[in-house]
Amino acid sequence: MRVLAAMALARAGNTTEVTKLADSLSQEFPLDTLMQRNVLPTIRAMLALSRGQGEQALKLLAETSEYELAIPEAFNTTQPTMHPIYVRGQAYLKAGQGQQAVAEFQQMIAFRWMEYPLRALARLQLGRAYAMAGDTAKAKASYQDFLTLWKDADPNISILKQAKTEYAKLQ
Repeated sequence: MRVLAAMALARAGNTTEVTKLADSLSQEFPLDTLMQRNVLPTIRAMLALSRGQGEQALKLLAETSEYELAIPEAFNTTQPTMHPIYVRGQAYLKAGQGQQAVAEFQQMIAFRWMEYPLRALARLQLGRAYAMAGDTAKAKASYQDFLTLWKDADPNISILKQAKTEYAKLQ
C-alpha cells in the first residue's frame, strides 16, 4: 500500500511525502531488486513528470528496463506492474518524442498475460503519441478504442472529458 500511496502522491507532486515514503521503502528493502531497480525509480520518475521534467524522468527510468516485466503474477495486487513502461511512455510524450512513446504504449497493449487498468489508459496515451507523431489515422483509432472501453464510465471523469475533446480536435 505504501508503494501505491507514493505513486499517488508523486502524481500529485507532493515532493516531501513522496521523498519520505521512497526513502523509507529504500531503507526497509535495501536488497530487494524489484524495489530498488523498478518501483523506486518509477516513483521518482512520476514525481519528475509532475514537475514537467520528461527528460529527467527518462533518466530515472533507464535502470528499470531489465526488470519492468519481471514482477511475478502473485504481486499484481500489491506491486505497480507495467508502471515503468507507462511512465516511460508519458515521459517521452512530455519530452516531445511521440514515436518513442508509441513504442512504449504499444508494448503495454500487446502484453496480454493479464488485464491491468493501465492497459486501458495506454490506449488513450497511444492516441496522444500517434497525434504527436503526426499519424492522425492511428491516433483516431486509438482514441476510439479508449472511448469504446470507457463508454459506460461516468461522463464527468476529467480524463474522459479530455479524451473526448482531444478526439474531436482530430476530426
